[in-house]
Amino acid sequence: MSPLTGFLVLIILITASLVAYLTKQFQQENLNYSSSNLMSNSTKNLKTIEKEKIVAETLNGRFAMIGLIAAVGAYLTTGQIIPGFV
Repeated sequence: MSPLTGFLVLIILITASLVAYLTKQFQQENLNYSSSNLMSNSTKNLKTIEKEKIVAETLNGRFAMIGLIAAVGAYLTTGQIIPGFV
């Protein structure tokens, strides 16, 4: 196995473990938010929509940060934002 292949496998394993951790965190936040912070004068349907929006935006922000770190890492290692793309 070449050093590049080993490095890519390592990066894939780190990314998979990070996604698994964020998914577990997402589920935990979903449970925490559903049991607290509910508005008293809104209907049940509106509470569900608001909860889903907050959790989705949190997850979206986390994945955006992962993408930003990946872009900076690619630029530092290869000099290109998308390696191999001219």
